[in-house]
Amino acid sequence: MTNRVAFVTGGAQGIGKGISKTLGAGGFRVAVADLNLAAAEETAADITAAGGTAIAVLVDVTDTASVQAAVKTVTEQLGPVEIAVNNAGWDDFMKFLDTSEAFWDRVLDINFKGALRVTQAVVPGMIGRGWGRVINIGSDAGRVGSSLEAVYSGAKGGIIAFTKTLAREVATKGITANTVCPGPTDTPALRKFADNAGQDAEKVIAGMTRNVPMKRLAQPSDVAAAVAFFASDATDYITGQTLSVSGGLTMA
Repeated sequence: MTNRVAFVTGGAQGIGKGISKTLGAGGFRVAVADLNLAAAEETAADITAAGGTAIAVLVDVTDTASVQAAVKTVTEQLGPVEIAVNNAGWDDFMKFLDTSEAFWDRVLDINFKGALRVTQAVVPGMIGRGWGRVINIGSDAGRVGSSLEAVYSGAKGGIIAFTKTLAREVATKGITANTVCPGPTDTPALRKFADNAGQDAEKVIAGMTRNVPMKRLAQPSDVAAAVAFFASDATDYITGQTLSVSGGLTMA
């Protein structure tokens, strides 16, 4: 158990909700940071009802001022951010040649630069206190590629490389930086993709499931378990690592 402060972006829904609730159950004080404040308030209330400590915080990771304001709010209400979980993300599925530069900018601004903004906002304080955890949510798309996700795959590949470099730069400061890469995860976003695939959604999900050696999709709680591991005090000597949570779909 711990009472350290965790700042989870995109923490209100899907994988982020699983991370927030798992950390809350583990004794972390959780800032559920999300663009959807109503959903963040609901998730924070769930954590509190289960005996944990959580607050909802509005954040737009594409806006530096919004990130800084959110970190300030968390610091005032819970304490300094000790664990940063960069989970906020967005994508749409299409062939690369059908994408536009505006689409590239949006994918990179949310999935890559969003993590940069949060990291730059919280790591100086971690250095000053001599302890911190940066946990970036990548994707197996960033390790092996993913059809119809060229730009997203590039952004997540960038997250993996950024995390390794950050880990080197802060290795002597009591701070670790690691990446968790989910494989196909049963979330509302995945269900929406399946619904929009132009065929029976259940067949799409079944096809994904068949490709996983464990024959099931990940649950948000599966990804959250890896995040909780990296967030713990027991991982002082683990940094710069990339961990897939994919039921064996990716073994690299």
